[in-house]
Amino acid sequence: MSSPEPFTHTQLPLTVEGVQLNVSTIHRDGVLAPIVFLHGFGSTKEDYADIVQQAAFAGHPFVAYDAPGCGESQCSDLSRISIPFLMQTALRVLEHFGVERFHLVGHSMGGLTALMLAHQYPDRVLSFVDIEGNIAPEDCFLSRQIVDYPADDPEAFFAAFIERARNAPAYASALYSASLSHKVRAGAVRGIFQSMVELSDNANLMGKFLGLKCPRMFMYGEQNNSLSYLSHIQAQGVRLAPIVQCGHFPMYSNPIAMWQQIADFQNSNHRD
Repeated sequence: MSSPEPFTHTQLPLTVEGVQLNVSTIHRDGVLAPIVFLHGFGSTKEDYADIVQQAAFAGHPFVAYDAPGCGESQCSDLSRISIPFLMQTALRVLEHFGVERFHLVGHSMGGLTALMLAHQYPDRVLSFVDIEGNIAPEDCFLSRQIVDYPADDPEAFFAAFIERARNAPAYASALYSASLSHKVRAGAVRGIFQSMVELSDNANLMGKFLGLKCPRMFMYGEQNNSLSYLSHIQAQGVRLAPIVQCGHFPMYSNPIAMWQQIADFQNSNHRD
């Protein structure tokens, strides 16, 4: 078995909207079109580190990083974090690495950030893999807990959120819950969740998603095959990628199928 192409770990000091950040990234150079990965709430850049183990992606540079307030990234003002702030952070990371046009993969919170990025800069996105990113109000099953279970104390809200995740009847939810307190700062949760709910309810995300001209794939776990819009977006030219034995977290429940679907989708769309 040949050795995988290694990635490089880099800390980026950045300023976004006056907030000081130190963004933890992993990346790899290459001659083909780069792939940009945006992780979900409670996850980290390491969700995508195994791209270096996937022969189908040989030669492709990639960038993945911990969102502010998550993983190893640092943020001087956690209260400022929101989806628009995360989009601006993405732009700064892309600028640092000189990435102009790219394939985009985003999960959950990262999928919504990716959608806003692709909507605002459509000519830069070669393809978009949306892994259960928010495109309708019904997608706020995690983030709407900021409304459904209000708490003044950020630490108390987050502790209760973690316990609900631990006991949720879905693939990988208990696994997901086990590391939440290590991967997310409690002070970042409210701003992220409130902006996700606001955008999902009021920003016509479905219109933005279906309005994209690049090839699009929507990936979802089979436990979520009751999402009301699946047939609608398929009829509008979106490729569906159901992942068996999986809920909201294909990178934890069935990563082999996740990588195969991403590779096949990008290959079928004449990946550079």
